[in-house]
Amino acid sequence: MSEPKSIEPLTRPPLLHVSVQESLRNYIQSNKLKAGDPLPPETFLAQRLGVGRNSVREAIKALESIGILETRRGIGVFVKEFSFKPLLDNLAYGLQDSLRDVEELREIRRVLETGLIAKTIEMISAEDITALRQLTESMRRRAERQESFAEEDQQFHQLLFRCQNNHMLSALIDIFWVAFNKASNFTSLDNPTPLATWRDHHEIVEAVAAKDVDRARQRLDDHYRGLQQVIAKNRTT
Repeated sequence: MSEPKSIEPLTRPPLLHVSVQESLRNYIQSNKLKAGDPLPPETFLAQRLGVGRNSVREAIKALESIGILETRRGIGVFVKEFSFKPLLDNLAYGLQDSLRDVEELREIRRVLETGLIAKTIEMISAEDITALRQLTESMRRRAERQESFAEEDQQFHQLLFRCQNNHMLSALIDIFWVAFNKASNFTSLDNPTPLATWRDHHEIVEAVAAKDVDRARQRLDDHYRGLQQVIAKNRTT
């Protein structure tokens, strides 16, 4: 007589409010709702879904936390304009002091920018080159005074790729820049060579201005290697 087959364990069904979240997402997508469009009242949603109002309320709160919905007190619930901010906040919070994840963020930034710098060199205007040089000059002055130039740094990386007119790229550059700086606390770290950091940015601009793709990639690599060294030094200390 053959051995009986084992009984497969039951898969736990999703929590009710999670199922309601999916139903609300599907409702938004199937009705092609856009930012500012209202959702039906909670009572109506609960009746149609066959669940309690508390489950609907929990689902709405969860979708608010990730930036899909917003509640306007006394008015109702509306589809929210898309923003990377909730993702950015959660990413930076989740990374905390994880050196490995900070290193992975740095590597993603490096690969993203070195991979797309050739397109920037094809498209960048003389006006953008001038603006980049002005930024690096501001960095130099701050570096000589041993001051942080985090704001100029963020502007630099955005401006370097602005000519590509790629909104998703701009958002990703901001996400990875801000998440990296939050997770590593980079702006508060001791940088023993701020002028070297300025020089990295200066050389990137000059390589782009000269339309030298290989040199621009190398200078970006040098820049990200310098970031790694600053973080490693501070972690050791």
